[in-house]
Amino acid sequence: MTTRPSSRPLTGRPLTGRAVFAMFAGGFGIIIAVNLVLATNAVRTFSGLETPNSYVASQSFDARRAAQEALGWEVTADYAPGSLLIDLTDATGLRVAQPLALTIGRPTEELDDTSYDVTPGDALPLDLAPGRWRLDLTAEAPDGTPFERHLVIEVAS
Repeated sequence: MTTRPSSRPLTGRPLTGRAVFAMFAGGFGIIIAVNLVLATNAVRTFSGLETPNSYVASQSFDARRAAQEALGWEVTADYAPGSLLIDLTDATGLRVAQPLALTIGRPTEELDDTSYDVTPGDALPLDLAPGRWRLDLTAEAPDGTPFERHLVIEVAS
């Protein structure tokens, strides 16, 4: 079986080096632009900065940790759909009545962080989307000792 060449002439321009270069430059330009947009959004939502000057913060870390551990306070967080219960107990297991400042957000971004004032043992009406959430708790003991704890909870889908 033989094939006959087409009787129609080929139309269009030939593929030149300039056209190939333009295709490569356009393709890589799109890739670079998308990477820049994604990197900018990643840095804008979470800078990765936990403390402005880690060296200065480290100078008093051991003293602050020892004072906080001497309090003997323990924090627990229980989430049920529509309700978050934070409990704070002392070394003897009794509930501590100190008010807590609570910030809830995602571990990898600060965009949706929300702050609340919480009384230990009282349920906070709250609807959390499925996934991992970070709870940053701070309080002050009656003797003025600062207390802070960071908890991570998982909300099932």
